[in-house]
Amino acid sequence: MELVAGCYEQVLFGFTVHPEPAASGDLEQKWSPVADFTHHAHTASLSAIAVNSRFVVTGSKDETIHIYDMKKKIEHGALVHHNGTITCLKFYGSRHLISGAEDGLICVWDAKKWECLKSIKAHKGHVTFLSIHPSGKLALSVGTDKTLRTWNLVEGRSAFIKNIKQNAHIVEWSPRGEKYIVVILNKIDIYQLNTASISGTITNEKRISSVTFLSDSVLAVAGDEEAVRFFDCDSLVCLSEFKAHENRVKDIFSFEISEHHVIVTASSDGFIKMWKLKQDKKVPPSLLCEVNTNARLTCLGVWLDKVPDMKASLPSAAEPSPVSEEEQFKISKKESGDTVREEEKQSKPNAKKRGLTANSNKPTKGNSLVSTKKRKLIEKLEKKRKKKKI
Repeated sequence: MELVAGCYEQVLFGFTVHPEPAASGDLEQKWSPVADFTHHAHTASLSAIAVNSRFVVTGSKDETIHIYDMKKKIEHGALVHHNGTITCLKFYGSRHLISGAEDGLICVWDAKKWECLKSIKAHKGHVTFLSIHPSGKLALSVGTDKTLRTWNLVEGRSAFIKNIKQNAHIVEWSPRGEKYIVVILNKIDIYQLNTASISGTITNEKRISSVTFLSDSVLAVAGDEEAVRFFDCDSLVCLSEFKAHENRVKDIFSFEISEHHVIVTASSDGFIKMWKLKQDKKVPPSLLCEVNTNARLTCLGVWLDKVPDMKASLPSAAEPSPVSEEEQFKISKKESGDTVREEEKQSKPNAKKRGLTANSNKPTKGNSLVSTKKRKLIEKLEKKRKKKKI
């Protein structure tokens, strides 16, 4: 298991974590983090991280996506397509990566050949966040154009647009895909999929920076403060809170390993901490280990050596609810008219109609894998051309 974190200082950190031998009298098993690598990854601060069973990918304000092969422990290359800060990265299974950026584009990448399968002008403003339904058929995105957009990943087009009153900066599906949350500043609106309407609202004390579902009904919330809170999405009650750091918590990640339910937190105080969750979420978690990076952390990921695909990782009791576009259209009719069916013409890599996750033999211009050395050479040539023009 490897904890990976990015920071303002343009560095990607990697720490291998192993359980320590249990000492006599210890009630809780401790884990030991060991520094594995420190890589000067980008030419600007890191803004997003995503992991699958083989790769860690990072996005940055330098407008590039870098790929790291965690099996071989080498940098695999870089993806150059966006013209703006990379704001969000999501893997779906081992085959596809979806990226969003401040240029308003959502790009779908083949995670084997590292080709761009589709590039869509998703929002009039920035794309601030995206989330993929557990079934893999739908995705949600939010942006600075005050819209929540639903994407049909099977057909590769926009399905619906919902106007919201303010700019949202986080959207997230629940593990079963029966509900989703939209975060605006310190407020969390909970939507039910079967009605496409808000069933409740949770209010945090400070602006929310990161959320993660611990179960289908329990949500962990981190914000511009030292505390992490657990909320019940059904009763809207705060189950518990605990002081996680000495400064604001920037990112939070949850996973299960060796019969432990674990959350990892990263803070601008430089610390990455691993916590063991109790079965009763009203009881604060216990600290398993911590490591100080001495950097201002911005984003966090956890690479597990054998991460199953998203579909396979869901337990049988929590299989994703199947979603058809017809069902979505029926849902949209129940709303008060602020949801619109959208069938915009989208730019396609090929003339043939294809879904977002279809294979493409021909990458679109500027979407191929670029090595770090080649990218730097291209940047130097561009600077020389500009000087000649002047």
